[in-house]
Amino acid sequence: MASEKNLQIDGKRLWDSLMEMAKIGATEKGGCCRLALTDLDRQSRDLFVQWCEDAGCSIKIDKMGNIFARRPGKSNDLAPVMCGSHLDTQPTGGRFDGVFGVLAGLEV
Repeated sequence: MASEKNLQIDGKRLWDSLMEMAKIGATEKGGCCRLALTDLDRQSRDLFVQWCEDAGCSIKIDKMGNIFARRPGKSNDLAPVMCGSHLDTQPTGGRFDGVFGVLAGLEV
């Protein structure tokens, strides 16, 4: 089992990606409104897919629009690490509504 010292993240890159994603659907009060199946939702998905591809992930998108990004590990004998969340928001969602879990998973 991996210990926490084996996990490394680039905090600045994570923060920068959160701030970049927050621009898509930004509201006047600092929140975010990226409703499912809207153009803003599509923009966020396209950006996320690009970041995943840049990180060396293979991408699969199912019929419902769920994005599955897979980055090969160092050993196929080890159990995979999986993470999931959402890129769309509630109408009055905060900047981190759902997206933090998605981008934190990509960062790990």
